[in-house]
Amino acid sequence: MNVTLAQAEKILKGNHTFSQLGFSLLITRLKGIYSKDSSHDTVQTCMSEINMFLDKYSAIMSSDFTIISKL
Repeated sequence: MNVTLAQAEKILKGNHTFSQLGFSLLITRLKGIYSKDSSHDTVQTCMSEINMFLDKYSAIMSSDFTIISKL
């Protein structure tokens, strides 16, 4: 699963609870970056990092894929 630019922005703006600690930590770090600079380039960079994480850990991310797909 890959998140779209719109989904990435919703994740960065929202307050979603994810089951995987590593993913939650990544999102927390990216939210900090996004809060300092909410430009289109920053959202694209964050989207890329989210997608790399999801690709790498797709086997354990099924419950979080459900949350993301609803965004």
